[in-house]
Amino acid sequence: MGAGHDHGHGHTHAPSTGTAAAAYRGRLRVALSITLFVMVLEIVGGVLADSLALIADAAHMATDALGLGMSLLAIHFANRPATGNRTFGYARAEILAALANCLLLLGVGGYVLYEAIQRFVTPADTAGGLTVLFGTIGLVANMISLTLLVRGQAESLNVRGAFLEVAADALGSLAVIVAALVILATGWQAADPIASLVIGLMIVPRTLKLLRETLDVLLESAPKDVDMTEVRSHILALDGVEDVHDLHAWTITSGMPVLSAHVVVRSDVLSAIGHEKMLHELQECLGDHFDVEHCTFQLEPSGHAEHEAKLCH
Repeated sequence: MGAGHDHGHGHTHAPSTGTAAAAYRGRLRVALSITLFVMVLEIVGGVLADSLALIADAAHMATDALGLGMSLLAIHFANRPATGNRTFGYARAEILAALANCLLLLGVGGYVLYEAIQRFVTPADTAGGLTVLFGTIGLVANMISLTLLVRGQAESLNVRGAFLEVAADALGSLAVIVAALVILATGWQAADPIASLVIGLMIVPRTLKLLRETLDVLLESAPKDVDMTEVRSHILALDGVEDVHDLHAWTITSGMPVLSAHVVVRSDVLSAIGHEKMLHELQECLGDHFDVEHCTFQLEPSGHAEHEAKLCH
């Protein structure tokens, strides 16, 4: 702002250099290794048993492996330091990886549904015993990966994308086992494409939910746990505050919500307590009630908004 403007600027603290996903980098690596191992086993098993359900699950795991790899790559970039041109660093890379995972999952889900319908048209002779064996191996491996990622999925959209992929794999492995047992018990070959349909239908709804959350971040929507009406009310409740405008809250990446606001304060209150104390009160007010990583406030005397609007025009 130009000279003579009665402004104050305040920040709660600098943005963290890491992301929520970074703490789970080692677990993501283990999950990736397990996924690649099971993927190879299920491809072999699907070919030997002529099981579409196993091959569909292997295809899903191949996508999961790619998604996990992108998640790890995103964590690497997201934890690079900020620069003069990229003031938040590469933190948004995590969200881009989550978006890519969503698109891959939707593609795989569509492919599985298509192939399942084709199997109804052209039935195959699936070997139930081999399918049970490889499906059980896949289920056990997926449960290990889920255990590794269950805590991180609540903190990071990137890890949640990986968790949902592995969860869909685990449910897919279970569907494979059930279908194979039905084939062994009754000889009903349609159980295999039905299991494939179940796998596809499990993938799509969860992916759409993750996609919606990811797009909310990219569109800079307010964090879901921050009620903007309540934030405004808390600010206006402070002694001397007359108005608040240009109030914005958004999320840079998982675990890094930020907020900015122009706060209009009576001139006599600013003169009496000073800008520093007013900023402290604003920070304490929001810090006690809202989980926001980084807050920026611009303090303005009464009538300044009109003056600023004229300058902008």
